[in-house]
Amino acid sequence: MAKPTKGDIESLVRQFDSSDWTELHVKTNDFEVYLSTNPNSSKPDGNKDAVVSVSLTGNAGSKVESVENTQKLKAESARRVVPDGMIGVTAPNLGTFYSAPKPGTAPYVSVGDLITADTEVCLIEVMKLFTPVKAGSDGVIKEICVVDGEMIEYQQLLVIIDPA
Repeated sequence: MAKPTKGDIESLVRQFDSSDWTELHVKTNDFEVYLSTNPNSSKPDGNKDAVVSVSLTGNAGSKVESVENTQKLKAESARRVVPDGMIGVTAPNLGTFYSAPKPGTAPYVSVGDLITADTEVCLIEVMKLFTPVKAGSDGVIKEICVVDGEMIEYQQLLVIIDPA
């Protein structure tokens, strides 16, 4: 079996996050991952320090976003409130947030841009499927709440629009 790529690991984490599973443990000769939604859980070998982390053994330079960080982002996003009188554009699905149509090109929108309801504000990519996200309202972009290339969750706040 070939070593998994970063994309393979991210896909596995996304699938775990969207499932009703509480734990997942995958181990091969040169790869091991243990995911758990229970912060008090212990890895099958009893090592509690490695819980809720994704690790690649035998590939020291690889770093993959941990489930713990993903859960922290979810919690922060859930606490985020759209200010009174403003409109929030949320993610129609989980995936990777892209602020521009292609790397190195201008972003779809920037803070201060005047937009219409049909203006595309970003793309969300899941497994090579790209979903354009439209503003849904006329107004001015007040805030972009996500960093380009960031993993996002379903209904996570992406952009805040001032409809005035």
